Amino acid sequence: MAYLDQLAEFLKENKIAFRQLDRYCQAFTHSSYVNEHRHLKIEDNERLEYLGDAVLELTVSNYLFNLKPSLSEGEMTKIRAQLVCEPSLESYARNLNLGKLMLLGRGEENSGGRERPTVLADAFEAFVGAMYLDLGMDTVYSFVHEIIHKAYQQGEVTQVFDYKSTLQELVQADSKKAIEYRIISETGPAHNRSFEAIVLLDGITLGRGIGKTKKEAEQQAAKGAIEILAKNHEKK
Repeated sequence: MAYLDQLAEFLKENKIAFRQLDRYCQAFTHSSYVNEHRHLKIEDNERLEYLGDAVLELTVSNYLFNLKPSLSEGEMTKIRAQLVCEPSLESYARNLNLGKLMLLGRGEENSGGRERPTVLADAFEAFVGAMYLDLGMDTVYSFVHEIIHKAYQQGEVTQVFDYKSTLQELVQADSKKAIEYRIISETGPAHNRSFEAIVLLDGITLGRGIGKTKKEAEQQAAKGAIEILAKNHEKK
C-alpha cells in the first residue's frame, strides 16, 4: 500500500474526516527524512509540533476545567503536567501506532527511531497541530478529550497528592523503619482490572488501598496509612 493510502486509511479508522492529507503527512515527517530527501522540498514536523504543543495545553486545560469544579488551579496544573509530559504523549502515540506512519531517514530508522520516545511524543504533538489546522479546534477537542479521558479514568495519571512521598517523610521524621508496598490481589477482567495493595511498616500492615492500577492502589494504601498515623498521633 502506498504511503498516502496508508495514511488516509489510518485517519479514516480513527474517524478523522480530513481535508488536507498533506498536513498529516508533514506531521509524520522527521527532520532526518527531510535531510536525506532535499530534492523533494518538503517540511519536517517541527513547526507542527510547536503548534500542537500549544493546542494540547489549551485542550487539556479545557478538559480539566470542566471535569471537576472542585479542582483547584494548582491541582489542575499538576494533572495537566502529567497528561502532556513526554511519557504520556509517547503512550498516546503508541496506542495509535503512530510509529508505523513516521517518515524517517535511514540513519534514524536503523538506530531505532521508530520506537524512540521523543520521536513518538513529538509526532503526537505534530499530529494534533495538523488536525487543528485542517479541521479546527472542535475536532481536536473531541479527539484529544477521548484519549486523555481514557488515560485519566484508567489511572494512568497518578494522584494529585503524592501520598507515598508524604508517608515516607512522616516515617523518616520519627524513625528509620522500613516501608514496603505489596500487591495482594488482582480482580476483574483484563480490560477492567482492580488491584489491592498494602503498605507495611517494619513488616506490620499499616494501610490498605484499592485502585485501577498498581500505582493507584499503592497511593491509596499510603493514604490510609497516613490517616492511621494521624489518629495515633491525636491519641498521644
